[in-house]
Amino acid sequence: MDRATQWTRRSVLQSAAAFAGVACGLPGPWSSASPAFAAEGETRLKLGLDNFAVRAMGWKAKQLIDYAAEQKCDTLFITDLDAFESLDAGPLAEVKAHAAAKQVELLLGTWSICPTSKRFRDNRGTAEEHLRLGLKTAQALGSPVLRVVLGSWEDRKTEGGIRARIADSVKVLKACREDALASGVKIAMENHAGDLLAHELVDLVEAAGKEYVGVNFDSGNAVWTFEDPLYSLKQLGPYTLTTSLRDSWVWESENGITVQWTSMGNGYVNWKEFFALFQKLCPQVAVNIETISGFNRELPLFQPDFASVYKEASTAGLAPILKAAEKGEAHQPWSPPEGVERSVAEKQYQKDELERSLAYCRETLGLGRKS
Repeated sequence: MDRATQWTRRSVLQSAAAFAGVACGLPGPWSSASPAFAAEGETRLKLGLDNFAVRAMGWKAKQLIDYAAEQKCDTLFITDLDAFESLDAGPLAEVKAHAAAKQVELLLGTWSICPTSKRFRDNRGTAEEHLRLGLKTAQALGSPVLRVVLGSWEDRKTEGGIRARIADSVKVLKACREDALASGVKIAMENHAGDLLAHELVDLVEAAGKEYVGVNFDSGNAVWTFEDPLYSLKQLGPYTLTTSLRDSWVWESENGITVQWTSMGNGYVNWKEFFALFQKLCPQVAVNIETISGFNRELPLFQPDFASVYKEASTAGLAPILKAAEKGEAHQPWSPPEGVERSVAEKQYQKDELERSLAYCRETLGLGRKS
């Protein structure tokens, strides 16, 4: 298995053909024999939205619920506690009742619970206090899960590397184990912003205890860790409790590859293959769309100082991405139309990206339980 510190464009491309055909035991992402997603008689996967997809709107919880209902979503994944006017029991009960009236299932999330992460903030107290607050809030809302994150790719460069940050996160999770079990809420750790490779996230869950910790699977973030979403799903699917999904454009650039996240069905990922596997591994998990489109990030994977940060990665996850990048076309970052104020254009752009994704998921993939 080639390690990241040994990556070269040629070595990974030589691996691509073999991996593309066998990854996850399904046809490769460029096969014309992709299986149809929903077999007759199977229950359709729930379809919803992650509120970060429409972050520019500045909506609070009830407004988000109204929008989710308008879009005929089964679920609404509110991934930030700031979306609530109050975290007191009374106001949360009102939000829960409003969601029930609109027939929208609520899922809750918050941010870093790793006290040594560069992304950790103490505005909610210590890491344990933050996690306990999240669990209490999720229980009050009737959310079966609480999404949390470790941090970002920058944590891989900190003292002790990502393994030290995993250990610190596990300590926090174990300190709150009884709180989680008593609340009936499972904690879903996300593969976030390039922080965790799939097998590292599995190690974290197993170390903490999979009876109360699982995964929030993010397909765009998988690409940021050089892992094709299908490759990551094979490892993370059995642990997955919820999702935040989007597509990606990839293309070759000067120092490696560049990624721009985009709407579902608009990038390189073969979603029919993805959801065929998803249906087998985690059929009760909701598909939540989190489009974060319009900006470019170059991954300088052939620069040793960057590649060494991902020394536990392998060409098995990277090969399909690099193969797609060979064929990919460069895309300019999004910018507002001439004469339109950026804040106004951004709101419309985010809604368009999300609604285009929801339509694709329903019409092409057969997702969602509401007509």
